[in-house]
Formats: sequence, C-alpha cells, structure tokens
Amino acid sequence: MSNSLRGEAILPIGGVPHLMRPSFTALVAAEEELGPLFALVERASGGVLRLSEMATLFWHCLERREDLPREAVGEAVAALGLAACAAPLRTLLSQILKGAE
Repeated sequence: MSNSLRGEAILPIGGVPHLMRPSFTALVAAEEELGPLFALVERASGGVLRLSEMATLFWHCLERREDLPREAVGEAVAALGLAACAAPLRTLLSQILKGAE
C-alpha cells in the first residue's frame, strides 16, 4: 500500500504491485544517471520526458529491486502505457518538488 503524502506510488510489474518511494538515496542515484532532477521535472512538465527517463526514475525509486531485472520496469511502463504511468510519475515528481511536509 502506498502513501501519496510521502510521495509513494505503486507500479505493477508483471502483475505484481511494487512500491516506489522517492527517498533521498533513490533520488541521488536517479540524479546521477539522469542529471539534475529539476531539469527532469521541467522536461516532464513540458511534455518532453523520455520513456527511458521515466523508467529510470521508477527503477531507482523502487523500494525492493531484489530479483527484479531493470528491464522489467521498462517493459512494465510499455505494457501499462503512458496514460497509466502518468499518475505514479506525477506523485513522484510532486514529492521531488515539494519535499516532506
């Protein structure tokens, strides 16, 4: 179960719900790979966020990744479609911008 007030979201991967939590460690790892998070948020708000960037952010924010190949996140995003992935993406990006309250 996710807590949207903490910026958590669920991503179904292979039919199994996986919790994504934008912890400091996860966001630092994502930033190392994707570049500045503020720029990522700007690309998303401008409609120019790449599918690979979304999958990478999701991967780094997964609470548990043991025994889950990274490609499974990209496949889940492709299977779900962008419309279904918009809600968890919005939750994560909102948490990145506003932080903990």
